[in-house]
Amino acid sequence: MRSMLAATLIVAGAATLPVHGAHAAPKQTAAASPAAQTPVETAKTLAQGERQAIQSDLAWTGDYNGLINGEVSDRMIAAIKQFQTNQGHKPTGVLNPQERGQLGQAARKLQASVGWKLVADPVTGARLGVPIGLVPQQASDANGTRWTSSTGTIQVALSRRKEADVSIAKLAEQEKKQPGRKVEYSAVRPDFFVLSGTHGQKKFYIRGSFKNAEVRILTVLYDQATEGTMQPIVVAMSSAYDPFPAGAQAGPPPRKKVEYSTGTIVGADGAILADREAVDGCLSIVVAGYGPADVADRSKEYELALLRIYGVSELKPLPIGGGAARPGPVEVTGVADPQSQGGGAAATTVKAQLTPAGSTSGSAVTPPPILGFSGAPARDAEGRFAGLTALRVPLLAGPADSAAAPQATLITADTVRSYLTGLGVKPAEGSTKDAKECVVRVICVRK
Repeated sequence: MRSMLAATLIVAGAATLPVHGAHAAPKQTAAASPAAQTPVETAKTLAQGERQAIQSDLAWTGDYNGLINGEVSDRMIAAIKQFQTNQGHKPTGVLNPQERGQLGQAARKLQASVGWKLVADPVTGARLGVPIGLVPQQASDANGTRWTSSTGTIQVALSRRKEADVSIAKLAEQEKKQPGRKVEYSAVRPDFFVLSGTHGQKKFYIRGSFKNAEVRILTVLYDQATEGTMQPIVVAMSSAYDPFPAGAQAGPPPRKKVEYSTGTIVGADGAILADREAVDGCLSIVVAGYGPADVADRSKEYELALLRIYGVSELKPLPIGGGAARPGPVEVTGVADPQSQGGGAAATTVKAQLTPAGSTSGSAVTPPPILGFSGAPARDAEGRFAGLTALRVPLLAGPADSAAAPQATLITADTVRSYLTGLGVKPAEGSTKDAKECVVRVICVRK
């Protein structure tokens, strides 16, 4: 508990502290070749958003307990090696596409299992991450907000109060003296303090801050029997917590007024398959070159939508017949956002790797294609349909306002065929070497 909470302090912005045990960075050894690239050097070639996403995912799997900021460190490389070891892979410190997919899947599964959500406290406006699935009961008053489990096993409280002539050190001392509280770790910094230990039969973590005569304190209280579940969540909560945020509110970024995606032609008579999220909340939808489109069906279960354009009869549907593509190299064909191609509307094909994620909802596509490719079909080396690409911004364990690169998942071919069959749309058979004639740009106009 002590080492975990020391790490939590680091996540909160304190100076780096020594790490022991499974997270300790390995001793440096001489390079096998002067030209060999070290894991740190390899990680630095990744986009910062991807590095931050890796750190976030590693925090959720319990392998990383450092600052989630996209900066490469020995701590991050050690965490990658620990994850690889846990998965039975060689601990190289560099994630290959399959391992990256496994890591992302593991983190998403853990986030989904606890209902992780970045929220803005309705009373104070402070930003924090809350495992809503574990603490579904929410209550607010003038002094703050509390989230609790149905049995009180886990409690998350954000409180505030006005207090003049106070210091961070004084606040920490006040909290230490609360009846029944046994402090096992404490740290005081100029702008916040952290305390952890036991309170009766429960574990606790407290982080307090002071600004403009207002005190804000985050308290996480949980039964010791839940410690295995709560440790990585506490790290994630500490990283996501911002008691006095500036700028935009927490949560997902606002949707654009005009958003571009890719539609896949699945019927010569104007049936267009699209990513559901890309066409969600649209006042109007236009298929470039053909005009307005209607939403014939939108399914949250399948994460797909079926659009219809009228007055056409000779569109070229993409073959999405039987069989399933194996993991490996794929080609993704889509129509990029106009800003990515100088205002153009050409369909292009990019190469990627399809990696298994152990889920019926899809696999990882690495590297993720650029904006506009959400809804783009992926095909394997034999030209067989592998599935439909969906771009999603990940829910990070890091600060709520930190930028994160979209991640790409694949809605599998079997899922697509099942969806279309259920709507009475017969999927085309065969394969194709060039899918550019089978995709269109979809334009969503929102408020």
